[in-house]
Amino acid sequence: MSSNGPTLEKKKRKFGVPHIFILLFGIIVFCSILTWIIPAGQFDRVENDAGRMIAVAGTWHAVSSTPVGFFATFKAVYDGMLNAADISMLIFITFASTSFITKSGAFDGLVVQLMKVFKGNSSVIVIPIFMALFGIGSSTVGMFEEWLPFIPIFAGIFIGLGYDAIVGLATVALGAGIGYSGACMNPFTVGVAQGIAEVPYMSDMGFRIFCHVCMIIVGAAMVMHYALKVKKDPTKSIVYGVDFAALGITNDEKDVSKTEFGVRQILILLDLLAAIIVLVWGVKTNGWYFAEISTVFLIMGVVAAIIMHMNINEVGETFAKGFAEAAMPALLVGISRGILIVLQNGNIIDTVVNGLAAPLANLPLWLSGIAMLLFQTVLNFFIPSGSGQAATSMPIMTPLADIIGMKREVAVLAFQFGDGLSNIVWPTAYAAVMAGLAGVKIDKWWKFIFPVFGALLCVQAVLIVIATMWSGFGAV
Repeated sequence: MSSNGPTLEKKKRKFGVPHIFILLFGIIVFCSILTWIIPAGQFDRVENDAGRMIAVAGTWHAVSSTPVGFFATFKAVYDGMLNAADISMLIFITFASTSFITKSGAFDGLVVQLMKVFKGNSSVIVIPIFMALFGIGSSTVGMFEEWLPFIPIFAGIFIGLGYDAIVGLATVALGAGIGYSGACMNPFTVGVAQGIAEVPYMSDMGFRIFCHVCMIIVGAAMVMHYALKVKKDPTKSIVYGVDFAALGITNDEKDVSKTEFGVRQILILLDLLAAIIVLVWGVKTNGWYFAEISTVFLIMGVVAAIIMHMNINEVGETFAKGFAEAAMPALLVGISRGILIVLQNGNIIDTVVNGLAAPLANLPLWLSGIAMLLFQTVLNFFIPSGSGQAATSMPIMTPLADIIGMKREVAVLAFQFGDGLSNIVWPTAYAAVMAGLAGVKIDKWWKFIFPVFGALLCVQAVLIVIATMWSGFGAV
């Protein structure tokens, strides 16, 4: 007998990476379970010449077991947020303050003006120029999502110049990704990681700028090579035959040309430049840290609001929106710190470090640095938030660096390399979003970006080796 009632169709469940909050809390639960399994132990610690408490290799010893129970597992979330309050506040204030810079359209206007200068100029010199510009914004004030609207614009522009959408996509994506990787003072990645590692904010900034330049040169050269090949023979394009007009990507610059770049926008950029100069001076000469850094960003935001002639309510609304957008990364740091709380309460963090140090102890220090780089690159697949990844990994990487005799600054460098560039490759980060904005299928984007990513990863490995072997790196 047949039934006319509704039928239930079995739907195949597709595997997906859980929400980052769920993932991090799952790690907290997992670590709590480990406290019942892994023997408790500690290293002896001494104060080094820089005034930091570091673990002493070979001094690990067993201590009384203190497993973390059910209630304490949940309490670790609250404790973690309190413990990471200084870093979370830095994220809240800097994020809200820099929103005034992005809202002013100063960077947008500057990009548009440069596009007008090079309009009709088929020279590939525009590629490194724009990559460097995007990189500067990412390296200094942590701009990344703000660059996404430029992807379809640049895809259309480079199609019009006789190249393809891949070239436009790569110019924006690599500029942002390399900017994060070679960040000199990005408060959301370098700032958080250096704070956890207890190294001076913006330490070794000169070397980081050098790293940024090296990666820009290699990345731009590879994009330029591909661009020239496509211009010479369009059939060599990875996206040859794709109708981008049907996807709304054309060389129409009507809306772009309306972007304002007047006296106010120029003053906004000068305001940002002044803030950077003051920060560098304060950190280098007066030892400024999170409180002072946040204050400078706050003043910068207020000055930007005055320049834009914003009324009091607009200022308040902009700050409120900035705080709301900062909630995710700020909370990620707090929840991630809960992992450290559990490991510390269970007295197993030193045991974990001791276990990780054992296989690295017999390796050359430079090879250990490369291993850290690869670990951070893979970790970014699971934790695509820069601040969240720093808060999760640096509590482990910092004492590990101490034990194997590596400078903590190298561990921070490995983190920012692994976090920044892979954001434009991993599907859990921004790869799919960026490709979609350019009208490019993700597999086509991967076909182009993986060789570039591999080359840049090799550059990063060489830079890690230089940092490891150079006696001047990490000197305060």
